[in-house]
Amino acid sequence: MKALQYPASGAPVRLVTVPQPVCPPDGVIVDVAATGVCRSDWHAWKGHEPVVLPHIPGHEFAGVISQVGSSVRGWRVGQRVTTPFVLGCGQCEFCRAGDAQVCPEQLQPGFSLPGSFAERVAVPRASTNLIELPAAVGFVAAASLGCRFATAFRALTAHGGVGPGQWLAVHGCGGVGLSAVMIGVALGARVVAIDLSAAALTRAAELGTEQLVDSSQERDPASAVTALTGGAHVSIDAFGSSRTAMDSVRSLRRRGRHVQVGLLFGDQAHTALPMDQVISWELAILGSHGMAAHEYPAMLELVAAGALRPDLLVSRVIGLADGGAALASMGAPAGPGMTVISINAGS
Repeated sequence: MKALQYPASGAPVRLVTVPQPVCPPDGVIVDVAATGVCRSDWHAWKGHEPVVLPHIPGHEFAGVISQVGSSVRGWRVGQRVTTPFVLGCGQCEFCRAGDAQVCPEQLQPGFSLPGSFAERVAVPRASTNLIELPAAVGFVAAASLGCRFATAFRALTAHGGVGPGQWLAVHGCGGVGLSAVMIGVALGARVVAIDLSAAALTRAAELGTEQLVDSSQERDPASAVTALTGGAHVSIDAFGSSRTAMDSVRSLRRRGRHVQVGLLFGDQAHTALPMDQVISWELAILGSHGMAAHEYPAMLELVAAGALRPDLLVSRVIGLADGGAALASMGAPAGPGMTVISINAGS
């Protein structure tokens, strides 16, 4: 089959021919219809996360089951499916409690396994991790859900608990940030978006953001947010840096909730936060790492009903041959929205 692969960290991502994946006894083979290009894939390509080389990236995907493993029940060839980016083992205490997204034995296509920048991908542990797509949800939209959109959904609903009339501050308006803006507006929150890109802020405004903060012009974006909102009830760092994490916490009002979604690597992974304010204001500091398969139906119902429109966040659809250049470009500022690779997304 054709796939995008790189032989070493930072090396060119090339379209190559590789052997077909072998169907795991407990899994399925999915013919990939569409797959998202995510900054997490870029981090792995740059060597910030260890992967076995040579490597096929890609972890946000949707497609059609073409093979079913011998021990799999309840799934059949021809079903339209997607998966979370974390495949929980289904057996540990966390999976049994419904928290497969933090499974200590997790597998991740595109990181610990070959990914979805390919015509086909093997998905083990199918019984507890596959998600059937409603007919109303297209493949390109579904490919935008698996990491950024689903993570933002759970960050705001399960962790942030954002509600109607509350202020939500979104620091960073890339794919996950714009997802958070859309979801926050749908939940009835008053959203303030913070970014240094005028184009990203314009897109956030189009999605219903009430207030905008241009961090390229503001020396202290957190104070700007506080001046506009009186302090956010919920703030999310959707970018991932020492600066945005600090600004997110400092944007909160008393008893506010900070949710960290953007990944921090290297020296920034151990960033400082204003713990004196965390204590005296009783702030909550929360992390969010994806969403387990059993939680997807509530989100998919809203997507199928049109209450959430992840398709509006897809700014560019490209072919597999263009995926390597798209991945390499993730390290530089780009236009707002998500890039999706269409492989066979016609249905």
